[in-house]
Amino acid sequence: MSARFALGARTARTARPFIPDCRAASLSTSRKPTPKKGTKHRLAHTGPRCSHFAFGPCRPYGTWSYGSSAGATPDESGRGTAEGSSEQLLLSDAQRRTIYALSTPPGKAGVAVVRVSGPDALAVWRQIVQTGRDGKGKARERDPEPWKMHRCRVVHPTTKEVLDDGLAVFFKGPKSFTTEDVLEIHVHSGRAIISSVLNAIACLPFCRPAERGEFTRRAFEGGRLDLTQVEGLRDLIDAETDTQRKLALKNAEGATRARLEQLRNETIQCMALVEALIDFGEGEDIEEGVYEQARERVLRLRDTISGHLSDNRKGEIMRSGIRLAIFGPPNAGKSSLLNFLAQREAAIVTPVPGTTRDILELSLDIGGLPVIVADTAGLRKTDDLVEKIGVERAKQLVNSSDVSLCVLPAPDVLVPSGATGYELQLPASLAPLVTDKTLILLNKVDLLPLNARSFTASDVLNRHIWRASLSTGEGTQEFMQGFAQVLQQRYNLLTEDGSRAEEPLITHARHRTHLENALQFLDAFLQTPPEDVVLAAEELRYAAQAIGKISGLIDVEDVLDAVFRDFCIGK
Repeated sequence: MSARFALGARTARTARPFIPDCRAASLSTSRKPTPKKGTKHRLAHTGPRCSHFAFGPCRPYGTWSYGSSAGATPDESGRGTAEGSSEQLLLSDAQRRTIYALSTPPGKAGVAVVRVSGPDALAVWRQIVQTGRDGKGKARERDPEPWKMHRCRVVHPTTKEVLDDGLAVFFKGPKSFTTEDVLEIHVHSGRAIISSVLNAIACLPFCRPAERGEFTRRAFEGGRLDLTQVEGLRDLIDAETDTQRKLALKNAEGATRARLEQLRNETIQCMALVEALIDFGEGEDIEEGVYEQARERVLRLRDTISGHLSDNRKGEIMRSGIRLAIFGPPNAGKSSLLNFLAQREAAIVTPVPGTTRDILELSLDIGGLPVIVADTAGLRKTDDLVEKIGVERAKQLVNSSDVSLCVLPAPDVLVPSGATGYELQLPASLAPLVTDKTLILLNKVDLLPLNARSFTASDVLNRHIWRASLSTGEGTQEFMQGFAQVLQQRYNLLTEDGSRAEEPLITHARHRTHLENALQFLDAFLQTPPEDVVLAAEELRYAAQAIGKISGLIDVEDVLDAVFRDFCIGK
């Protein structure tokens, strides 16, 4: 019989079994077998009594144990204890629906939060949280008042050893983050304390550690969040700049969902007009020109989606960071500029040409924008094999970057022009790399004569040019202010009059993919003649589904896995 039950426990790992709640049922026989002294491997049920042995324990989270049943008494929660049992049958993950994890970063701090979510969260409270003690003048233990912080002691469920003195709060589902019963235990953030609390919860057979992003996934499955809010929540956790925080916060609050829902509803309304022709035809009940009306609305919808797609990847760049490549000739001050931006000695600076031979990257906050700054090797012809590889990598990085900043030594590139003027001339080796995305900084202006501080630039270099000296600090403040403003205007964070622009709709690559698919279906509808009204309605249906996939209204399992696998444990 023991093998039979063990097989049932293992098969439950692949399919969630139907286990009836038969706490009120009685055994089919009134006799209870009395185990003989020294008998081993006798099946004993540590939960409520039940006659449906073929279905396993009475409750989905009850336990079976092998050995003598003496000493196995049910506790107040109706689960029974493991005392007196020599072995327990393990529950499958399908049966252990209650999850737990540390929801704050590990390490020494004031407070650590352990989160528990699932149908047995209240049972976890009863096992490890003590808010009072029996005795004169002491309040008896009772179930918690939901949504109220309770001063408590955290104890081990079996030994009753006090692990820490902290706070606990119980959120009654569905008014919780995951829409399930949620328990949060606030303890002191020490490694030993956190480990002991997690180990105590692990002793409860109906709990299991949470997977990455499982708390948020349950919130999504419970209808608390849609996929755009889920992504916004993850971006909010990862935000490193003020711009990233604001964009992620809007997404987490549902701003993106509302805008996408408007596009989807407009598509559905166009589809309703077309399907009305299928059901009734243009006759007494349907106005003439309904199909043309649908086409006009689709044209406006197409222009709106095209406008979102032609944003130069502004949203994705704001979320992931602007890739900026610093390039120029040797000893122009590229590494000095990197150290100035980072406000620390991040790169080695020497007067020897060719000191920087590989790419050095740093993530910085410039004007509220996330910028990934890369310092590259000086561009020149060289016979040194290592330096030559660095020069080739520098050229490739400049061509693939979002923005490039060319650093030039002012005394070498300003040449006399006319009687008293000077003109800026680029070295021939750098001219092919200077494009529309290139900005220019003239360094070492402190070495120029006074009459060379003003100069003229050719039409090719009619772009943003700053003059500064990184060694003396002259002009650096004007450079930083102008550089940050150019980045904000280039990525449409600021309009021409200086006001803040509308937040981008597309912030992830998958958003762009689904909107591009929706645009293709709208184009297919516009190319469909009125005679094929059935096919035209299907094209609109596909367009609405493509937009719905962005917010998760269309359930696609591989999309959900891709979204939640990047979450941290405990969120």
